[in-house]
Order: sequence, then structure tokens, then C-alpha cells
Amino acid sequence: MNLEAVCEGLREAADRLALCTAEEKNRALLGVASALDSDRQAILDANRRDVERARAGGMKEALVARLALSSSGLDDIIKSLQILASQTDPIGEVVSGWKVPNGLEIRQVRVPLGVAAVIYESRPNVTVDAFSLAYKSSNAVLLRGSSSALESNRAIVASIRAGLSASGGIAEAVALSEPASSGQDAHADVDWILNAVGYIDVALPRGGAALIRRVVESARVPVIETGAGVCHLYCDEGADVRMAVNIAVNAKIQKPGACNAIECVLVHESKAAELVPLLAKAFVPFEPKTGRAGGVELRCDERALAALKGAGSVPVNAIPAAETDWGMEFLDYILAVRVVDSIDEAVSHINRYNTKHSETIVTENRTRARYFQSRVDAACLYVNASTRFTDGGEFGMGAELGISTQKLHARGPMGLTALTTIKYLVEGEGHIRP
Repeated sequence: MNLEAVCEGLREAADRLALCTAEEKNRALLGVASALDSDRQAILDANRRDVERARAGGMKEALVARLALSSSGLDDIIKSLQILASQTDPIGEVVSGWKVPNGLEIRQVRVPLGVAAVIYESRPNVTVDAFSLAYKSSNAVLLRGSSSALESNRAIVASIRAGLSASGGIAEAVALSEPASSGQDAHADVDWILNAVGYIDVALPRGGAALIRRVVESARVPVIETGAGVCHLYCDEGADVRMAVNIAVNAKIQKPGACNAIECVLVHESKAAELVPLLAKAFVPFEPKTGRAGGVELRCDERALAALKGAGSVPVNAIPAAETDWGMEFLDYILAVRVVDSIDEAVSHINRYNTKHSETIVTENRTRARYFQSRVDAACLYVNASTRFTDGGEFGMGAELGISTQKLHARGPMGLTALTTIKYLVEGEGHIRP
């Protein structure tokens, strides 16, 4: 693939897309939704082949779950396109406007970024999310998924382009960069993309810590860092313990391979004797021969293990924690557990080991809840709620491109406006500066 030629085509498409009306873009998105529905079997068959190849290669089941696409999952993707088509177009929005004393009229107006490159791992839904958000915000997009999802991505992008063509859209506004099959050149296209100054306006990595670190450290083009998720739950001394257990189970088990799943529970010493045994009980059965399906391995510090011993015995799913377990994004049925002396110790631990993604406190004490939210550095901070809510759809934003963990340009779930910038439009009547 000649990426330079591809990106020149994307640049031309972005220029055309910037002139499209909201109605034209919405019609195109609905056309893509219809095409995905029509191509359902081909897409699901392609995904099945990817899943079979992944399992044969020994991929963890939690990661296979991210790769797998069901018919109902495709329904959700189609619905997200329909919802996005109904949302307000951010392009052309007047963010603010004012008139200065000399009579000049100034407006801040939203405009597209241009050409976005999205580099991501094995989630096929990201292919549609990235395209749809880019298209709605008048950006062309270069998609670079992982080799594990190659057949799925090929089928989805082919359907997207067919849907755009059939509905009068701009099919050239989306392109797929395919990874090489093997060898030292397997990531050569990624290296080119990350250094494509003048072709790529922004790169957005979406995946695990290793992928994100590689993109951030290697890129010469601007990057919006969408974060790995080392998320914590802190059970405060003022917590309802059963609420804390319920939230922990949801935040860990529902989708352990998601970036908004918790990786560590911190518990105040006054609640350890009650919470830790309940947590261990909630996370069984423990079935190591079947990938711990239905159970979670607890990696406990000494005081958490002592709480289990005090309750009668240490269950098979609890083992001593290693220092490397703090700050680890397991993306698996594994949870670190630590007992702390105070909320300050919990805050200190979180700020040392987290990835600035999502953190939650379970407490009935509003003062400590606000203290936690003001002291912890993260994009999303919860009180008495699961970190799994960190999601554009759950926030009422519709589709999202990822969760930004940086502080510049965009932070938290990235919806349509995160793919825009501003222009200053200034009007005068022959004004010259004195």
C-alpha cells in the first residue's frame, strides 16, 4: 500500500467533506448503517475467522471477547450510527462571539481537524466508531487496526465505503492501512503514519498501555492519548460494604478487557475484615483450567490475606500480591487488593499507580467523597458508582472514539467535539491597526 498516495486522497476527501451539509453527512451515515445490516453475514463470518485464528494462537479469552462481534453487537453498532445521525453537527457551531471597542466582530467557530489516523487493537466496533465520528465532524480517517481483527476490519470498511457510495457520501474519506503479515516490517506502516507530518493532522491510539506508549513516544504528528485503564475502587471507612462489593463485581467482571474495568481495590482498614472475605466469595468459582471463567484471582497484600485468614481460611482464588501488581493493567480476571490506613493513603496510592482514567470511591460520607474527587488526578471520578460508566454512550454523548487521559485538547470520553478545533472569524469595515 502506498500510504503517501492514500493520505493525499484522504486530504482531498477531507477538503470535500468540510463543504458537506449536516443533512448530507447524516444521509451518508444512515446509508452506512443500512449497508452494515445488508452485509451482516459477511461481516460476522469474517469476524468468526478472526476469532478462530486468535483462539488457535492462544489469545486470552478476555481479549478474545474484545475481538468477537455478535449479531446483537452489530445491531448496537448500527443503532449507534442512527443515533449519531440524529445528533447536532458540531461543524460551524459558534462557540463564542463578541465585538471589541474598535468595532471588529469576532467569532470562534468549530471546524474539523482534517485527517485523523486511528491506531487501535482488536475491537471491530472501533472501526465503525472511528469512521462515524470522523465523518460526522467532517474529518477523513485512516484506520489502522490490529492483525488479529484484519478480516473483520476489511469486511467492515468495504461495507462502509459501499454505504457511502450508495448514499451520495464520500467513500474516499475512509481508508484502511493493513498490517503486514509478519516480519520486521509488520509495523512499518504505523511508523510512517506517526511521522506523516503534513499528511496526518492527529493520531489517536486506542488500546493497551504498550500501544499507547509506543505511539506517544514515536509520533511526530500531534497525538491525543486515549488511555490504558489502571482503575481503582476505594472502599472508605464510611462505605456500605455490600454496595462496594456489588460495584467491584460489576467493574471487574462485566468486561475485564475494557479500559474502564477496575484493576485494584483499596479498602480502609476498618472495613477490611468485612469486605475482603465478601469480595473473595463474590469472585468464585475459580477455574484456572478454563481461564478462570466465572471467577477472579485476587492478588492480596499481607493485611488483605490476614483478613481472609481471620474469616476462616484463604480461598483458592487469593494469592499474595507482588509489587508489580500495583499499577498493572491486567485486562483479565485478576484483581489486586490492598488495605490502607486512611483516605490519604488511598489517594497517594492511586495517584502513584493510576493512568489518569477512572477512579471511584464508595462512601456515605460526602465530605470524604468530595475530598477524593478533588485530590485524585483522573479524567473521571465517581462516588458510589462503577467505573464502567466511563463511556460516551453512558454519558449521553453517543459514540466515542476513546477515553482521553491527557489534559490538553480533550479529556475523558471523546465525542464529536473532540475531533474539532476552532477558527477565529473576524469581520471589519475597512479596519486598519493604528
